[in-house]
Amino acid sequence: MSAAHQSHRLTDAPLQWLSRLIARSSVQARVARWPLGGRLARRDGDEIFDILQGFVKSQTLLALIELDILERLLDAPATAEQLGLVADIPVNRMARLLAAGAAIGLLKRQRGERYRLARRGAAILGVPGLMQMIRHNAVLYRDMADPVRLLRGGQTTELSQFWPYVFGAGGEVDAETAARYSKLMADSQQLVAQDTLRMVDLRGVGTLLDVGGGSGAFLRAALRHCPDAHAILFDLPEVMPSAEKAFDVAGLSDRVTLIPGSFRSEALPLGADVITLVRVLYDHEDDTVKHLISKVYEALPRGGRLIISEPMSGGERPEPAGDVYFNFYTMAMGTGQVRSANEIGQLCADAGFVEIRMPRAPRPFVTSVVTCAKPV
Repeated sequence: MSAAHQSHRLTDAPLQWLSRLIARSSVQARVARWPLGGRLARRDGDEIFDILQGFVKSQTLLALIELDILERLLDAPATAEQLGLVADIPVNRMARLLAAGAAIGLLKRQRGERYRLARRGAAILGVPGLMQMIRHNAVLYRDMADPVRLLRGGQTTELSQFWPYVFGAGGEVDAETAARYSKLMADSQQLVAQDTLRMVDLRGVGTLLDVGGGSGAFLRAALRHCPDAHAILFDLPEVMPSAEKAFDVAGLSDRVTLIPGSFRSEALPLGADVITLVRVLYDHEDDTVKHLISKVYEALPRGGRLIISEPMSGGERPEPAGDVYFNFYTMAMGTGQVRSANEIGQLCADAGFVEIRMPRAPRPFVTSVVTCAKPV
């Protein structure tokens, strides 16, 4: 046994003893009678039950979305009888749903058994793409109905069938799949663009190349942010029609060049001083990611920058968004993985990049960022 391993065993021994002690029901009962211990026991109990009921909370939210309850309450407060009538739900069951919505802070109960929209519920309506993602999560939850089976792998998941776009990168993808992917990504990418542009400085950028940018939601936000910049969108041919339409509607078609292609099989376009990978790496396995980062390095001029923006693991400090939600999401997709900022930074360093920075993310559940530069 190595000295380091022996040191870890000696350090871990007291913590293991404490864990075994806490796990005894007799100790739990005694601790609960102490003032401080009682508070800790109640807090632990509340937090454990909150984890236990998490799925029911998410399904309550889904029901409120599917029945258009939030939108209806945006106009005026209503009773269970009124909402049940328009939603074709029995009054007593609608009353339970509304009470559940109030308990999780989405609704507020008023006098006369009426309910109104709470601030958190109203915020859901104002977040671009959030309701679409909530509906989409039903696919993930069906795959997670048997989490042990998912962890063991080997089966075809429903989510992997929703995202054949990822598996097909470089192959043929039907237009319907490409449109479905691009619509959901465009809706949700507005938030990602907002947070990314808060974390990076694009002043002075001449040409920005977005690889795998779908219909160009991030690029459109970046062009508005940088009025003198030009953009290049590089993605599969199937998404180009929706991208062209979106840039036309935004009045930005004269500032973007659309280049169809696959980063798996083709070289990246040249001429950009900044290349962005927005929610791309976590869709793919390490070999594909290493290959792509190397291609980015080759495509950039000296001093050119790479910006990577996507959900990330907390690494040595696990956190819920990356290490719970997106970890299992990529597992259900059947490809890709969530990486920590340090892991992504190391992949960039291995490719030759320097000046690797990891700005603090204002909302890690939306996105995190790693930036780096090609040596001058």
